[in-house]
Order: sequence, then structure tokens, then C-alpha cells
Amino acid sequence: MNRILLLGAPGSGKGTQAAKITQNYGIPAIATGDILRENVAAGTPLGLEAKRYMEAGELVPDDLIIALMNDRMHEDDAKNGYILDGFPRTIAQAEALDEFLAKSGGELDHVFYLTAPKDVLIARIAGRRVCPQCGAIYHMTRFPPKTPGVCDVCGAAIIQRKDDNAETAENRIDVYERQTKPLIEYYEKKGILMTFDSALGSEIVQAKIDEVMAA
Repeated sequence: MNRILLLGAPGSGKGTQAAKITQNYGIPAIATGDILRENVAAGTPLGLEAKRYMEAGELVPDDLIIALMNDRMHEDDAKNGYILDGFPRTIAQAEALDEFLAKSGGELDHVFYLTAPKDVLIARIAGRRVCPQCGAIYHMTRFPPKTPGVCDVCGAAIIQRKDDNAETAENRIDVYERQTKPLIEYYEKKGILMTFDSALGSEIVQAKIDEVMAA
């Protein structure tokens, strides 16, 4: 069973690696933001409770996030493993995840921490463009669309998200690093943290991850 946690600042390539792991190993990527949006849209009891906090501009409490993630990790497509992205974010969430896994007779198999210099992360984020229709992601220098400004997949006009600019990106990275440092130490002490330099490129990182998972 492959139970994987991906850690990394915005722009570190977590989404790219999650997609490749899903493709190669057939396990779902579970992102906190997606789970929240899906439950709110579906009007589930947990989703309705989370919506109250989100609409008030408040952080969704740990216990609610944990309940949502536990529900998701029990779904059929996750029975052979999953990739966690955006959870846990705090030590309390990490400890709750350990308790959940212990009850089901397991533990995290791998914690992959993707790093890169801040200037590389900022350049990646500032150059990112997305399709508001189908969700396809592009980069103005690394993988631009075939026709400038137009999505290759569905033909819609691609956009730059409001938080994908250099100034906002730098702040997002600083906040992430402050919040995540305790988690890095938490998993280092457990002896399951592996760090990869994502500045080397996604293919090299993917090869290193494949090597670890095949061992």
C-alpha cells in the first residue's frame, strides 16, 4: 500500500508529482482544498459546517478538516493508497492522521518534501497560467500553450490567478515555510522524510520518487 504525503511550498511541483504518481500507481491525490469545495458543493453536513467558517473568512478548524479527510481516505478509490497534498498543515493534524492510520493498521509509507530556491519558486508561480474552464495549467516560459493565451485542451482563454504574482508569491512562500517547519521536523524525527530538490526538474524528481517507491 502506498500512503504518501507531499510537502512543499507553492511552486515546488507538488501538483506535477502528484499527477505522475497517480498515473503510474493508480492511487488518488487528495487535496484539502478540493475536499472542502466538493463537500460544500454537495451540501454534506461537514461541508455545510465548513462553509460557515469559509464565508466568515475564518480558518476551518482542525477537527473539521480531520473529519473531512478521514471520510475521503475511507472511499473505495483510496483502498490501495493515496497522496496527501495540503494535509496535514499543523502538528495537531499530523498527530490526528497518525491516530487515524494506527486505527486502520497502518502508517504513512513516504513523506516527500520538495524544495527549491525562493527565486525559482517565485518565477514558477509568476509565470503560471490556468484555464478557468478545464483547469489545464501552463507556464509562460516552461510550457506555454501552442496558441498564445488559448488553452490547448478546450480553447478557452487562459488567465493568471490573482495570487500568482511575484509579490504575493513571495509572501505565500514565507508563510508556508513558517507553518511547515514544525512538520518537517516532526517527520524527520520519525525517519520517513525524504527531501528532493525540485529545481533539478520534474523528470529527475519523478525518477528519484519512483526509485524510492520501488525499493
